[in-house]
Amino acid sequence: MLDYFALILIFFVALTLFYGVIAIHDIPYEIAVRRNHPHQDAIHVTGWVSLFTLHAIWPFLWIWATLYREDRGWGMQTHTSKEKTSDIDELKQQVAELKQQVEQLQQENK
Repeated sequence: MLDYFALILIFFVALTLFYGVIAIHDIPYEIAVRRNHPHQDAIHVTGWVSLFTLHAIWPFLWIWATLYREDRGWGMQTHTSKEKTSDIDELKQQVAELKQQVEQLQQENK
């Protein structure tokens, strides 16, 4: 009886590990789908290829999937928002006004 229990336990552990590895390989693809990544299909296919490389490339897939976000793109570009642009324009205007005031003061002192 104990032999059969051990055999069933071995099969259960083997199946759990097998399906666990398959489930883990798909995590980068699920991240890419949630982030609406433009390379979703490539990440999915590369995830399956990583099964044959014993998941050696899997960490790179994770990084690839998490680099992109729909709201900010790849995160490596510098985007100036309208608020920042308006702040910069306001500061430029203040500097120009201060220059005029300094010039007026210099002319009055002469």
